Amino acid sequence: MTIKALLEKKEDLKAKMKGIVDTAKAENRELTEDEVKNFDETEKTIKDIEATIERMEKVENLETKTPKVEDKKELTQEEKDVKAFATFIRNKVSGITNEVDVNLTKSDNGVIIPKTIAKKIVDKVKEISPLYASATKYDGKGTLAIPKYDDTTDDVTVAYANEFDELVSHSGKFGTVELTGFLIGALTKISKSLLKNSDLNLTNYVVDKMARKFKLFYEGEMLNGTTNKISGIVGSYNSENMKIVLGAKSSLASDELIDIQESVPDDFQVGAYWIMHRQTRKAIRKLKDSDGNYILNRAFNEKWDYELLGKPVYCSEKVAKLGTASKPVIFYGDFSGLAVKETEEMEIQVLVEKFATQHAIGVCGYSELDAKVENTQKIAVAVTGTSDTAATKA
Repeated sequence: MTIKALLEKKEDLKAKMKGIVDTAKAENRELTEDEVKNFDETEKTIKDIEATIERMEKVENLETKTPKVEDKKELTQEEKDVKAFATFIRNKVSGITNEVDVNLTKSDNGVIIPKTIAKKIVDKVKEISPLYASATKYDGKGTLAIPKYDDTTDDVTVAYANEFDELVSHSGKFGTVELTGFLIGALTKISKSLLKNSDLNLTNYVVDKMARKFKLFYEGEMLNGTTNKISGIVGSYNSENMKIVLGAKSSLASDELIDIQESVPDDFQVGAYWIMHRQTRKAIRKLKDSDGNYILNRAFNEKWDYELLGKPVYCSEKVAKLGTASKPVIFYGDFSGLAVKETEEMEIQVLVEKFATQHAIGVCGYSELDAKVENTQKIAVAVTGTSDTAATKA
């Protein structure tokens, strides 16, 4: 029964009690034994109703103050991992050893692997590095062999044919680009003062710092490579067909930029862009055409700041500057021609004691990477000359 119904019943019972008393008054007499009994029973019923109403009101007040369980928002897996990762870091610093990282899984060697946090780092690298975002990526462990078609010596031909004459067979050759994997790691330090911030701020800070560490390493290896390690673009070229040697080591000319761009076939120009150091871009900004117009223009969009010969310019500090002989200083083309193999998961580990004397903790990440050019026609490389007086042809 509702509170409203109980109140209505209470009023009816009060009217009944009044009727008993009014009848006795009208007859100018005392209440009979049955009337007294009826009056007392009705009064007791009213008190019981009032007590019931009071209890029902208390329950309603409690329900108003305490949200129902079903009304609470269920956290997503990413939100759980963000909270667990931040809690794990704070507990490590505070010396708390109980297992609170329930949303994190562990590998056989005990390294903490918050999958959604690692994915956020990878997504952030894609966001801040066009080169990494453009490259063709392959997942998996072990050696990966990618078919590579070579038409430099022979290729399929189409020609006029005569009846009864044999067609001459022509075909290119299929080779392979093999990608293995090299263990790489990045380390960032976090001030303990930051641990007072919210879970989201702390996690985002770690993600941003780790992503920028990986971005710098990724770009350096994807562009220049390292001997006996990741080949990258520079280490993938065994011929001069896509390599332009500039006339000097400390400067370049407008015509040389055209030579670089034209070395990439038109089929691969749609998604092409330039990669260079900021100091090289500064030198190009001063170049003018025959009409006195600067050849480097501002780009009116959110992603790119400048355009050169109609194509966007991206600056990376991992590209060599002008001034050193025989160094790759400009990359141009469609960088989907770069094949990148990486393991599916990134491992994250928290270091508590290593930086204790610096009032900081460390977060390190490990991944496995290899990168080689799988289509050399898509990417051109410009290399500085041997000196500033003698020009060398490609």
